[in-house]
Amino acid sequence: MDNRPIGFFDSGLGGLTCIPPLMKRLPEEKIIYFGDTARTPYGSKAISTIKGFSMEIADFLVKCNVKMIVIACNTVSATCVGELRKKFPDIPILGIIEPAARQVASECDADNQVGIIGTKVTIASHAYKDMIHEINDTLNINENACPAFVPLIEEGIIENDIMDLTIKYYMDEFVKNNHLDTVILGCTHYPLIKKNIERLYPQLNIINPSSIIVNRIEEILKDGDMFAKDSECQNVFYASDLSENFLNMIDHIFAEEADDAKVKFLNFDLENEFVKQGK
Repeated sequence: MDNRPIGFFDSGLGGLTCIPPLMKRLPEEKIIYFGDTARTPYGSKAISTIKGFSMEIADFLVKCNVKMIVIACNTVSATCVGELRKKFPDIPILGIIEPAARQVASECDADNQVGIIGTKVTIASHAYKDMIHEINDTLNINENACPAFVPLIEEGIIENDIMDLTIKYYMDEFVKNNHLDTVILGCTHYPLIKKNIERLYPQLNIINPSSIIVNRIEEILKDGDMFAKDSECQNVFYASDLSENFLNMIDHIFAEEADDAKVKFLNFDLENEFVKQGK
């Protein structure tokens, strides 16, 4: 048994999409989440900058005494997992890419046409494609960067024509020209527009890594005898910019978990001082 919380972090609010599936599967577990909303998006930044930010946040979570760190950010998972594991060898560190890549590699075959959408950095890294092909090199994989999705989602521009037009701009030709039947949401923000994509492309099988990663979290906890029981910890979500958009999106993401998502929201400045408590 280990009642310490699980640490999650992301460049912004997208990583929050991992939390409801975890709460449903493992309701005893508690969470410390860090969203770097003041410096989002990461997907268009230099890799050296992304690594610096990630080291700072992981160090903060380790000081919070978490029992595991989940990188709920595809951009960080594509660029920094190895370095983070070297710096913090005594704590399990799980990236979001590997579990989804393994599932796709095992469930799809050469008849499938698989597409990956993500940020510029994630797509340029070919992390999903390379990991899938390590396991199953018969799969046809196509990649497409969709850099405008994250800023629009962070602004809450989701259920409207602007988002639909943006999705069509990036995906119409990508889906048609590659005859796609399966698409991986290669950014944890993208589950927030999953319904839009399903409505516009009903023929697609949508792979959501934000849900799949919970399977791997459960495996790690089981192998390490680290399940929580009757924990007195509280779910705490930190943001480097506790904006109105961040709080509104939390309400949106946790709408179905209102009774379970008893959480505290804190603003966290970049000088490591707590400056304002949210709701």
